Amino acid sequence: MASEGGDDRRVFLVVADETREMHNALRFACRRAVHTDGQVALLGVVEPTEFKHWLGVGRVMEEEARAAVEARVNALAGEVFEMTGAMPTVYIRSGKRRDEVVGLIEEEPAIKLLVLGMAAGPEGPGPLVNSLIGGGVVLRVPVTLVPGGLEAEEIDALT
Repeated sequence: MASEGGDDRRVFLVVADETREMHNALRFACRRAVHTDGQVALLGVVEPTEFKHWLGVGRVMEEEARAAVEARVNALAGEVFEMTGAMPTVYIRSGKRRDEVVGLIEEEPAIKLLVLGMAAGPEGPGPLVNSLIGGGVVLRVPVTLVPGGLEAEEIDALT
């Protein structure tokens, strides 16, 4: 991480999930990192399973969920490398997404900005945005919300 090697680059944190709006947040973060000599960090969160009836089945479900998150984050790390020329810092955590985002930001002083995508539909900006912005959470870093309806060219023009 930046604080360990004496590197003072700004770190842009993106929460890796499967939504379209996350890809907009990722593009925005990558473009800003390139233009500001920054770095991208990806957070993949393995959320707890609700299946508690059979311990063995629950463990298998958690292992499958972790493998899916790791595969998603690894694929996104490749995209970050293509856009920035540098590999991102990758974090994989287990727990509730909101709690893991807040905890990571508090633990990693190099993280200077949280970049989130907002859903473009009528159902609202998305559960993570709602829980962080509307849930009374106080973060030590600014949050950039990238509209999910933007096209790549529009993101490029903004950054």
